[in-house]
Amino acid sequence: MANTKSAIKRWHQSLKRRDRNRSRRTVARSAIRTVREAASTGATEAELSALLATAYSALDTAAKCGAIHTGNADRRKRRLAAAVARASA
Repeated sequence: MANTKSAIKRWHQSLKRRDRNRSRRTVARSAIRTVREAASTGATEAELSALLATAYSALDTAAKCGAIHTGNADRRKRRLAAAVARASA
């Protein structure tokens, strides 16, 4: 445990930040899972594009806030788009 007041404050801040980041990562993962499940069950292109937009937004938000790395978000978006393209074809 931290000893100084400033270290205690930083510890509290890190706990809050960890919770926020965890929530953002969870939302992004759930959006990705939803898109992949829809692609595997044969959803329509309109549904897939709407779900893909939601997943893109969640990934961009997580990357912007630092919950995941920007390159990680880009890679996931590329792979997700490829999976949707394979399912649509």
